[in-house]
Order: sequence, then C-alpha cells, then structure tokens
Amino acid sequence: MPSYIDLSHTIHDGLVTYKGLPAAIVCDYLTREASRGRYAPGIEFHIGKVEMVTNTGTYVDSPFHRYEDGKDLSEVELEKFVDLEGIVIRADYRKGLAITTEAFKGKEIRGRAVLVHTGWAEHWATDVYFENHPFLTEDAAIYLRDNGAKLVGIDSHNIDDTRGNARPVHSVLLRNEIIVAEHLCNLENVPDEGFSFTAAPPKVKGAGTFPVRAFAKTR
Repeated sequence: MPSYIDLSHTIHDGLVTYKGLPAAIVCDYLTREASRGRYAPGIEFHIGKVEMVTNTGTYVDSPFHRYEDGKDLSEVELEKFVDLEGIVIRADYRKGLAITTEAFKGKEIRGRAVLVHTGWAEHWATDVYFENHPFLTEDAAIYLRDNGAKLVGIDSHNIDDTRGNARPVHSVLLRNEIIVAEHLCNLENVPDEGFSFTAAPPKVKGAGTFPVRAFAKTR
C-alpha cells in the first residue's frame, strides 16, 4: 500500500505567511445555529468564509505570478502539478543559506519535482522564519532549467534571496514554465527518491499563485 506524507502547513485564522502581507481570515459565513431555520428539523450546515492573499500557507507559483504573458493557474496543465516523480535535495541551512549548482550536480532531475530540504520549516510561525532564510542562487535556477526540472520546491520563506529586490530564481524558472512550490514542510520524512509529488491548486483564472495541499506518495 502507498504511504502519503503531508508537506503542507495548516492555514488558520490570523496566519501570516509573508511578512508585510495581510493575515488570513477564517470565519463563519453561516453558523450551524443560524442555518437551522432554513432546513427541516434536525438538519444544519456550516458555511465558512476565507479571506486571504494568494501567497498564504504552502502554495505554488505559476508563470503568471511573475510574467503578465505567462500561464495562470487555469491554464497550466494538470501534469505540471500532479503525480510528478520526485527527488529530495538535502541542503541543511546550518551549513549555509545560499544553495548553489553544486547541490544538484550528479542528481537525476530531468522531468522531476526537485524538492529542496533545508530544515528551515522548523522556524514556521516565528519571526525568525522571515529573515535570512535559505534560498537558491541564480546559477542553481539556470542549472535546474537546463537539466529539465519540471517543478522546484523549497521548505523556506522564499526560493529567492529576499535581502534584495531582484528575484532571479523566480524569473528563470517561471519564464520556462517550471512551477515553483514554497513553504513546504515535513521533507525530513520523505525519502531522497522513490516517491511522487502532488501540489494541485484550484483552477483560478487571473491568479498566478494559490495555496495547495502538497503531499508525497511513497511506493
């Protein structure tokens, strides 16, 4: 039987995923008590309301997030999000924040979801998470592009170095329709190889980013 490993953070009321962006609001639209008058005796329902920016929780970026002419979430093919052959690259943040080409050399990444396990997810929901986080370098992004990665994910605050305003990794990957997944977690529980990865967002027109329930399926 396959085993499933959840790689997503929980979205809850008040969650701030990216410093400077508003917190998620998760609340009632229709409470169970208020619904009782609408249905037969003993029947009740709850309807929730969620208000959030699309960069909330664990999410994927499609080309439209970076490029006006790029594919949005409704236009990206399902095979870019679902049942991707996966590989985990171990890059402990304690050994350095910049993840270069060297981390990927000698690895079979063509056609795969390349998930970078830095360990930074241990700082989730703390002020530390937002600052001086691990990231990929531009040369690493070019290497992943040239060697045929289908999706690149990381368990960090951003796949780019946010200490500056340039975003070369997003630019390289999304220009070439390589999906980016950010704020993953639990990668320490995933084997280096021998698993598939899924992170499918809703089919939203005009959006380039959206939360996902990301998971690995081991065989």
